[in-house]
Amino acid sequence: MAMQVIIGFGPIGSTVARLLAQRGENVRMVTRSGGGPSHELIERVAADASDVRRLTELSEGAEVIYNCANPKYTEWAEKWFPMNNAMIAAAKASGAVYAITGNLYGYGPQPGGLMTEDSPLAATGRKGRIRNQMWQDALDSGVRTFEARASDYVGAGAVGVFSSVLLPAIRAGRAAWAPGDVDAPHTFTYTGDMARTLVELARDDRAWGRAWHVPSPKPISIRELAHRYCDLTGQPHLKIHKLPRFVMHTAGVAVPMAREMAEMDYQFYAPFILDSSLTERTFGLTPTDVEIPLRETATEADTTAARTM
Repeated sequence: MAMQVIIGFGPIGSTVARLLAQRGENVRMVTRSGGGPSHELIERVAADASDVRRLTELSEGAEVIYNCANPKYTEWAEKWFPMNNAMIAAAKASGAVYAITGNLYGYGPQPGGLMTEDSPLAATGRKGRIRNQMWQDALDSGVRTFEARASDYVGAGAVGVFSSVLLPAIRAGRAAWAPGDVDAPHTFTYTGDMARTLVELARDDRAWGRAWHVPSPKPISIRELAHRYCDLTGQPHLKIHKLPRFVMHTAGVAVPMAREMAEMDYQFYAPFILDSSLTERTFGLTPTDVEIPLRETATEADTTAARTM
């Protein structure tokens, strides 16, 4: 049976591995630490994904190579191109499909904040231009490839505005300072829907050669997302203050992570809307209601709290 190779074991890579293993697929997860889900069909290998020779060896006979890696924001320019180049080389050597976990950075600010797969790749920031070059490099390589693009993630283990800004404030019973317009419509994508989209599209030749938007629920505001979580968990509604836009830009002069976040803040100070209707129509996929990832997050929080008691 062909091997399915996954690079990275965050919430998306781990979910892809579980979905494939549940279908009886042989999975090889490649990470620096050798981590990943425990399953008899999942082999975990510690390796450097930017090592072309080693990754090509590990991908011999692979049917699909899933790029689920996620370098630190401050390391994108250094880490992404060597890793992407190595995955492309491995896919070319094995004849595998190259499935890329993408985002919306490449579009840059769009009129009305609306993005479809046909929106121009007009990134104004460095990270968006990096993602666009990675995608172009994959297309130019001649390998069978596609990119699944998602908005801000929600779900167990997801990293985004909800997990980084809202959830800590809810847990502490204090107000939150959000870096954006908390009442603007914003698309949130469930990590499980990204994983499912990657797995389903990888074996469908209609997907190859272009980008697709991951099925995502209708946009809601940051405030509404917080309220829905509080209602779900029986907690008082979170009070949210709007962080002045200049704060992160000023902090970015001295703090690298603040500088990286400030570069992308246009996503939060105006509507930010992903249209996934093309993917839904073409492949028959539907988005998961946002309550599901919020329940996952609540369960994860309860489990973590119980372990620390």
